[in-house]
Amino acid sequence: MRALNFRAFSFSLSSNLNCGRFYVHRFKPQFSTSEIHYVKLTFDDSQILDCLSQQRLGEARGLLEEMPKRSFQDRVVCWTSLLSRFSQNGFIDEARTLFEIMPERNVVTYNAMLSGYVKCGRLSDACRFFQAMPERNVVSWTSLLCGLANAERIDEAREVFNVMPERNVVSWNSMIVGLIRSGQLDEARQVFNEMQVKSQVSWNVMIAGYTEHGRMDEARVLFDGMEDPNVVTWTSMVAGYCRAGNVQEGYYLFRKMSERNVVSWTAMIGGFSWNGFYKEALWLFLEMKSNHELEPNGESFISLIYACAGIGFPRVGMQLHAHLIINCWDYNDYDGRVCKSLIHMYSMLGIMDFAWNIFLRNAKNYCIQSCNSIINGYIRIGELEKAQSLFDAVPVRDKISWTSMINGYFNVGQVAKACYLFNNMPDVDAVAWTVMISGHVQNELFAEAAYLFSDMRAKGVSPLNSTFSVLIGAAGAMAYLDQGKQFHCLLMKTQIEFDLFLQNSLISMYAKCGSIGDAYGIFSKMTFRDLVSWNSMIMGFSHHGLASEALEVFEAMLTSGTCPNSVTFLGILSACSHTGLHNQGWELFDSMSNMFAIPPQLEHYVCMINLLGRAGKVEEAEEFVLKLPFEPDRSIWGALLGVCGFGKINMGVARRAAKRLLELDPLNVPAHVVLCNLHASIGLHAEERLLRKEMELKRVRKVPGCSWILLKGEPHVFFSGDRIHPLAEEILSLLFGIKDKSQ
Repeated sequence: MRALNFRAFSFSLSSNLNCGRFYVHRFKPQFSTSEIHYVKLTFDDSQILDCLSQQRLGEARGLLEEMPKRSFQDRVVCWTSLLSRFSQNGFIDEARTLFEIMPERNVVTYNAMLSGYVKCGRLSDACRFFQAMPERNVVSWTSLLCGLANAERIDEAREVFNVMPERNVVSWNSMIVGLIRSGQLDEARQVFNEMQVKSQVSWNVMIAGYTEHGRMDEARVLFDGMEDPNVVTWTSMVAGYCRAGNVQEGYYLFRKMSERNVVSWTAMIGGFSWNGFYKEALWLFLEMKSNHELEPNGESFISLIYACAGIGFPRVGMQLHAHLIINCWDYNDYDGRVCKSLIHMYSMLGIMDFAWNIFLRNAKNYCIQSCNSIINGYIRIGELEKAQSLFDAVPVRDKISWTSMINGYFNVGQVAKACYLFNNMPDVDAVAWTVMISGHVQNELFAEAAYLFSDMRAKGVSPLNSTFSVLIGAAGAMAYLDQGKQFHCLLMKTQIEFDLFLQNSLISMYAKCGSIGDAYGIFSKMTFRDLVSWNSMIMGFSHHGLASEALEVFEAMLTSGTCPNSVTFLGILSACSHTGLHNQGWELFDSMSNMFAIPPQLEHYVCMINLLGRAGKVEEAEEFVLKLPFEPDRSIWGALLGVCGFGKINMGVARRAAKRLLELDPLNVPAHVVLCNLHASIGLHAEERLLRKEMELKRVRKVPGCSWILLKGEPHVFFSGDRIHPLAEEILSLLFGIKDKSQ
């Protein structure tokens, strides 16, 4: 056999053992207790262990000889079993000493010693021991192969695999597992294909490798070709689809399973929870509890806790927490994930006393994720001082800690503090830049946001899709078409593909900026549209008074199988209102609740009032208001008053609507102005003057209208009758000059 070039494996041994007594708990294992599967040692075992640890070898040999007299074979089996028990409890040096003093050994003894070295991670010792073995069988080779593969020394494992004189199914499976762990899926598949005899484990390992790396198409080919998939196979596929975001396919397979265990249920519950289907996760858990005699495990509850946080059910979350306490799972939280999930849940729900108490109770197991949850929780309830105190106190902060605090200050309008933190952030990434840009847009500092974007690119940080979405949204909100087009052009140069969110942002921006043709051009080229895409296009056509186009898009939306929501109907009803499609508007309004089970909201009722008013049916509009299933508020009476000026003026309805509106809001400016204009329009100037005097007494003043233009990246705002602008005189003289020339 050719020599193997094994790498040295360093491992720090514990300090010398000084055992005064021979009770097992006095000994210190030589490797991590998390890797040990303890086997109970007898009193005689403990005596021998004590002698071995203190190098009293003669006494140890005597104890071995005093064991009940058996045949040669039985003695070897007995001693080998003792060696295995020592190594399995972590006493690998004592096991080796026992191996050296054993009068007789066989290949099983050698394999037990080799396995002990491998399991405790002492691969250098394992390799040397393997080379010195007088006889090796397939178990010996496979044991070393597993050790090297588990330690991610995959090249050496492959070398061992290639020179093995004999392989069994465990050897093949171990090689496949090692290659998958190292990310070499194609090589693993090649080894899998070379297997003459495949076990169910072989299929499950290969399928799980594909699912864990998101290669679901290849996993599905293997799954469909497997003769007898078991519950492990099905569960791997369910978990893989959920991990890839295809929850529908995962749930379809879950329902097809003939047998399910707690892992299967937990995989599906977790799949729902991690993909935002929180209600479905809770319903599935209830089904699991009611229809099956299965007890949920810790993973089940972690998924459910996150579901409660996502859906905002504090009572259910507290019940789950109580269940964990009753079953002592919060105390047996070996990896801290249960505590992390509870802290996250209570922080999301704003129950910060509970979150803080759990955090303090587990302070020794410091976790940056939990700190970030607490910080975000305090920010969420508006207690920035507490968030800042914890931020200052924690020994380690990551990027999430910094960006959370920056975003928190932007949310309350403290732009200077947010900028201070950003400027002191040690490692600024694209997410932090995006938070800064979004924060300035949120606080209506659009020029500063554009400057930050330029600075971001100048410093070599590539913008995210969300960065562009924020800026495109800002351009749409301010009707900055030129700037919006610049961002779009930059996107076309730098982004290979536009995601759905970006496409929706562009549709909305162009529609708001008056370029409805460009908006529809992007919409028509989309390969996939979600509800936001359809709604953005419908609202865009509606705002431009293009009712027929809005209705065509609505019909196409229904044909595609996309279900409308309340926003869809708001856009389509508004379009009907502005173009006088009275009958069609009523049909759509009725279909909301009758066909689509969407209860009309306040905005929809306002649209119907406008629809009736613009059709000249003001009295019908008043009758509609009086029959509403709730007490009309200021918006309803204001809408009714507003439509009284359409067509033939109905002063009776106008006065009644104004009376009810002013009872609710005596200082309502639009109500006074509309009523004055209505009186003036029909020649009732005395009543108009009385109303204007009343407005003066109440100090009710109409806010003047304004317009703005963007010049060199800076918006210039002009109010009606405004002379504050530094160039006001030049602007006015220019306007009057143009007027004189035109005359």
